[in-house]
Amino acid sequence: MKCNEIRELLPDLAAGLSAAPPGTGDHLNSCATCAETLADFQKTMAMLDEWQMPEPSPYFDTRLRARLREEAARRQKSWLLWVRRPALTAATAVLLMASGVGVFLMQHGGDPGTQHAAISPGTAVSDLQSLDRNHDLFADPDPDSASSLLDDLQIQETNP
Repeated sequence: MKCNEIRELLPDLAAGLSAAPPGTGDHLNSCATCAETLADFQKTMAMLDEWQMPEPSPYFDTRLRARLREEAARRQKSWLLWVRRPALTAATAVLLMASGVGVFLMQHGGDPGTQHAAISPGTAVSDLQSLDRNHDLFADPDPDSASSLLDDLQIQETNP
């Protein structure tokens, strides 16, 4: 085994969480660096097993609940103060209505009597509209007239 493979296994080996794969013992016997690192891990694990968590203060829970109540009251109070300010509330309502009217007018081209905004050429909608306008041209069942029309169009393109 290589040192890199052993280093990945060292925390688990020191904690006794997994069985050592074959060849691990041979490598630890031959490599002093890996053996020393494993010993350091084992010492650290032993110290962590002996460590005792300190007890919290007897009034910790009481102080924590009081602080949480104060914070909740402060947040609720700040929200209620904003709502209670009628001038700010009215200004916000007017601003929202004005922006809504502005968006409406932008979508309808600024003229309330128009149903649709101008469609720029090259979009899918304008392509469909041009197909609709030229329906008779494209729906002609006579292949000779369509081919002669295409020939006429090619002649017009070459002679500007």
